[in-house]
Amino acid sequence: MADVYDQFENLTIERRENGVVLVILDRPEKLNAMTYPMHADLGRVWDAADDDKATRAVVVTGAGRAFCSGNDLKNPDPDHDGVREIMRDALKIVRGMMECEKPIISAINGVAVGAGLAVALMADISIAAEDAKLIDGHAKVGVAAGDHACMLWPMLCGMAKAKYFLWDLEPLTGAKADEIGLVSQSLPKEQVLPRALEIADQLGQGSQPAIRGTKRAINGWLRQAMPIFEHSAALEMYDFFGPDVFAAREAFRAKKPVKYPSAS
Repeated sequence: MADVYDQFENLTIERRENGVVLVILDRPEKLNAMTYPMHADLGRVWDAADDDKATRAVVVTGAGRAFCSGNDLKNPDPDHDGVREIMRDALKIVRGMMECEKPIISAINGVAVGAGLAVALMADISIAAEDAKLIDGHAKVGVAAGDHACMLWPMLCGMAKAKYFLWDLEPLTGAKADEIGLVSQSLPKEQVLPRALEIADQLGQGSQPAIRGTKRAINGWLRQAMPIFEHSAALEMYDFFGPDVFAAREAFRAKKPVKYPSAS
């Protein structure tokens, strides 16, 4: 019999004891850079977990030394229809993780950028390597922070810290993210995945109605903030057609500093 998770060809998914499911972004040679098909799978996998009676908790992590290095620079530049698909999948990631009844734990084992960071921080519990680099990255590529952060970060770390780090004014490590409340816990890298799996295993053996009901009630705060998220996503998509984006893409691919037309 086919497993419900077999449909997600761009993710590696393992079933473990006590209803724990491990979702792995598995392109280690590319630091798990996100292709468009991977982005789409990450928009759909949470509904599958929610519908699967055998799943009680989900752990999401990256293969190798990174969680996800963000958008794969080899992805083709999206046209208008492509941008709409990206926005649709971005909305599905945030809504899917928020509405999934099952608890989601992220094991942020290394660098997490862009949409990868959205997956890492939208988890109900986030365990980060102390030296992991957390980079929203949107400001660097000339677009508004539309994946999750305008909605989520002010709740986690406050408005002042959110603006400061979303504008990339200082590098943000897992240890610093723990200090300001952006992640649940930071640990030495080798302890991150074992701790995330330990938490998932504990939740998998707990009272399922109590755990799921608590998540649903607490996430009422996020539901109230969804208009903020959708506004930021729309602004990001609009910016995809601005000159700063094209300047940033060319500079990153050439490994040169970016000169933003809007700042000239």
